[in-house]
Amino acid sequence: MPASSSSLSRFVKAVTDTAAPDDDLSIAESIKLLQALSAIPDPRRRRGRRHSLQSILLVAVCAVLAGARTYAGIGDWAAAAKPRVGMCGTPAHAATFRRVLMAADPLAVQAALTTWALSCLTAATAADWQSAARPRNAGRQVLAVDGKTLRGARGPDGCQAKLLSVIDHRRGLVLTQSEVVGGNEIAALVAALDTLPNLRGWLVTADALHTQRSHADYLLARGAHYLFTVKTNQPTLHRALAALPWSAAPKEQDPGAPRRHGRDECRTATVIDLDGTPAAALFPGAARAMKVVRRRTDIATGKTSAETVYAITSLSHRYADAVLLATWLRGHWQIENVLHWVRDVTFGEDHSQIRTGAGPQNMALLRNTAITVSRLAGHTNIAAAQRHYSWTPGAALDAVTAA
Repeated sequence: MPASSSSLSRFVKAVTDTAAPDDDLSIAESIKLLQALSAIPDPRRRRGRRHSLQSILLVAVCAVLAGARTYAGIGDWAAAAKPRVGMCGTPAHAATFRRVLMAADPLAVQAALTTWALSCLTAATAADWQSAARPRNAGRQVLAVDGKTLRGARGPDGCQAKLLSVIDHRRGLVLTQSEVVGGNEIAALVAALDTLPNLRGWLVTADALHTQRSHADYLLARGAHYLFTVKTNQPTLHRALAALPWSAAPKEQDPGAPRRHGRDECRTATVIDLDGTPAAALFPGAARAMKVVRRRTDIATGKTSAETVYAITSLSHRYADAVLLATWLRGHWQIENVLHWVRDVTFGEDHSQIRTGAGPQNMALLRNTAITVSRLAGHTNIAAAQRHYSWTPGAALDAVTAA
């Protein structure tokens, strides 16, 4: 007979059995993380279970929030935190976390976490819309898509594992991720966005690798918009955009280019409608093209440099002006700072040697969840949040149960 559940498992059940709060959000928009975890199927046999899958994943998220990087680290955190978070009974051993995270279906885990992340995004957007100081164009969701290599993890073929992630521009919430199979990051974009049930009216930003006609067709078919950087991997399109009459179009100053990294940066953005131009026929749904000129001055040496970047979008002039488009184009690269850099430096992802089974993907999902939980709790510095949760284990459990 299976052993009885711990008090943590009973606490999890009590929380998830609680009715959703009675507010302006629908049931689907008020899903809590604990409720989402309950939808993940348990890969273990019934016989011999001492801890529910939900409680194991709950503790794993808390441990990663506090800085755990390995299965042993998660087990050590569970043992050390037991008296401080009110856990009774024997906490799960590191071997249990290892077996569960290696065997749990990453697609099912991702589906549950995506449902939860979208509910958080919907609630935050509703709050923005009702705020008197709501951001400009608060009603449009803007997503950034980019891939990242897990340098320490390798598959059975010896190749490094790679994942493609999707985040929200405004808050840095991680919505979903998809495995890059066979090194084909282009195909992974559709696989990742397929996990999002509704993209109508949303804007997707991506780098030049994803400036593909098939991606434009896919997004337009789903009622979404795109803003893609154009480089020489699309040579005909790049030449057509460079030949547009940019000098005759009005230029706008991008206000979001401050002094940073020891240099002053000035950006000007120019937008041209493509209706009736030869470039309009070169890319599906192309409505406007943008030219951004970045001029940088090194504060120490006075040396200056300039870079010109072209982009293409399906948004017409009714929905965004040059400054807003330039803001979104610049904002795309925050995925490197608020996700990839955090996972590499703060969570030590590139040094992780976890490489067996579904472990690398599920550990990456735990890191994504920890980042999202920290941001929902109001933390802007994830490293500081990690120190806070490592010193006060009860705060980690509170943050997870409140998310």
